[in-house]
Amino acid sequence: MDNNFWNNRYTLVNDLYGTKPNQYFKEKIEFLKSGQLLIPGEGEGRQAIYAAAQGWQVTAFDLSKVAQQHALEKAENMRLSLNYQLSKAEDFSYPKETYDCAAVIYFHLPPGGRSNVHKRIAASVKAGGHIIIEAFHPRQLGYSSGGPKSEDMLYTSEMISQDFVGWEFIEKLEGEVLLEEGSGHAGPAYVTRLFARKKE
Repeated sequence: MDNNFWNNRYTLVNDLYGTKPNQYFKEKIEFLKSGQLLIPGEGEGRQAIYAAAQGWQVTAFDLSKVAQQHALEKAENMRLSLNYQLSKAEDFSYPKETYDCAAVIYFHLPPGGRSNVHKRIAASVKAGGHIIIEAFHPRQLGYSSGGPKSEDMLYTSEMISQDFVGWEFIEKLEGEVLLEEGSGHAGPAYVTRLFARKKE
């Protein structure tokens, strides 16, 4: 899916995935001391804006110019500052040992690029830093609440764990949840959730 696909979706439906942060992200970010946060594939900014309001210095990126504009307009209205870049996953710089946390929320990538991008995200987190992940599980194909329609873009916890070798996994969960994230994620869903710390 290219930037035209996402630009069209965000143009047709404002706040496609709602305005509130993802519940798992919110639960985990509140557990951490604020610092530098990376959010890839951030869409219209619901995680970024929430975190910035909690004192995090947020760097985010997405390939959709429309989503970026929506996020920056909301942040400006709330007098919040975001470093929101326009970038494809494979083109972002991922500066090494920079972020205290990375939040990978419904950031689905094709199998050819997933592992490489995840490893670059891992390298960009400082030792002792954390990662928060929520993604659709392959069983999501039996649900109508959103997500990719191709199984090779859906993630099990084991699959993701292999991209973050050497991390301490504090939590690994797979199961059904009820999503209330705008029209884009609505209803029962089968998800994968991980919370991990990068070993020092």
